[in-house]
Amino acid sequence: MFKETEIKLRVSPETLLALRDHPLLKKRNKSGWQEHPLYNQYYDTPARDLAAAKVALRLRRDGEQIIQTFKSRGQSIAGLSERHEWDWYLEQPELDISRLDDSCWPAALAELDKALLQPLFTTDFVRQRAEIAWGRGKAKVVIEAALDLGKVIAGEGEEEICELELELRQGEPEALLELAEALAADLALMPCDISKAERGYRLFDAGSYNLSLNAPELNAEANLDDSLSALAWHLLGSSQRLAEQYRFNGHWRLLVDWVAQLVDLRALLGSLGQAAPRSTSNALRQTLDALLQHWRPIVQAGQLDDAVRKVAPAQFAEELTLTRWGQFSLGTSSWLLARRWTIERNNRGNRQGAAPLGNWLPTLIAEEGAALQLKRYQQQPEDLSEQLPRLERLLVWLRLARNVLDVAETDRLYGEMCKLSELAQQPRDAEVLAARQAQAHTVATLKAWRQLVK
Repeated sequence: MFKETEIKLRVSPETLLALRDHPLLKKRNKSGWQEHPLYNQYYDTPARDLAAAKVALRLRRDGEQIIQTFKSRGQSIAGLSERHEWDWYLEQPELDISRLDDSCWPAALAELDKALLQPLFTTDFVRQRAEIAWGRGKAKVVIEAALDLGKVIAGEGEEEICELELELRQGEPEALLELAEALAADLALMPCDISKAERGYRLFDAGSYNLSLNAPELNAEANLDDSLSALAWHLLGSSQRLAEQYRFNGHWRLLVDWVAQLVDLRALLGSLGQAAPRSTSNALRQTLDALLQHWRPIVQAGQLDDAVRKVAPAQFAEELTLTRWGQFSLGTSSWLLARRWTIERNNRGNRQGAAPLGNWLPTLIAEEGAALQLKRYQQQPEDLSEQLPRLERLLVWLRLARNVLDVAETDRLYGEMCKLSELAQQPRDAEVLAARQAQAHTVATLKAWRQLVK
């Protein structure tokens, strides 16, 4: 068994060709490109028990070699994945279930009859592989770069495989992201943690690709730096999975949710004060703002206009031919992994970053809540939209961390604040203005609001 650490990047066929001759890879290529046709048969039970247990089993033919591989789902954070992998070299192209013993087989499948395993789908592709190596400080980095082009075939369904895989052989995970980020500076790369096996299953059932990442479980004792890291990884990873699925099927709700994740991430970055100095996140915020300035009006228009919804998938496909999404995704991953917001901040920022979330969050809500001036908007509801950024900063924390607040009825507070935010985004007719007045009054009189905003 070994641990595989890699990042997958979806690309176009044109980008795949450009990568082979990219100056950065050329300079660091120590082996030259070697081409291998790979034929892969995946196995599962008719009930897809392996997929449910988040493991994959395949037979691969690589030249004269037959390799049986068993993979765990492992940990995947915003496209950077770590998983355990077991390989066995076989004499015959037949599944050897005797190798699937307790050393690798998950306890959740202990009662499964392995005789039920059968071929389910194939992933056949040509891989061009090279060893990329360079010095990073005093350490050596070795990464296997693989350019894969082929197809996933499941029954009558098929999907193109066209991707760059970067697998860490030696060095730190930061090096993977640094290389990917450098390549994304001038090539359209889409971080994507859907495996080839997941694509096969998705061809059987489009809903099998799990979009719902478990939200981090925060507690009042966790410090702000750790809480920020957990929340930002969650939002970034969720946005990447939504982008992949919207690219795949074009369902409108996925685009709405994708924009919502980006709104939350922008609000999170804007809520941190000196704990994350603006200078440390300036490039990220500029790219994120550009994405939101482009896509938020489309989503708002599409809520009322079916014609907008119909053309949005083609517009999104065009977005993915640009470098913007890849640069933002990879740049944010690198920023989070290196915790760059902690670098060169002042003593007050260090104290805020080390503060327990249970102390910091009530202070944030009190300050933002006082600045919101709900009484004013009971009298001047037409100006409420000006407070949308502040409402979003409150909402991202209430959505993901309200469990750490030591006040009653935080769920109701979150729900009523969501209604106020929705009204702030609606056109200002007489009915909406009256509803804003009423909702501002409702929030202001909630027990949780009065306790937090004293």
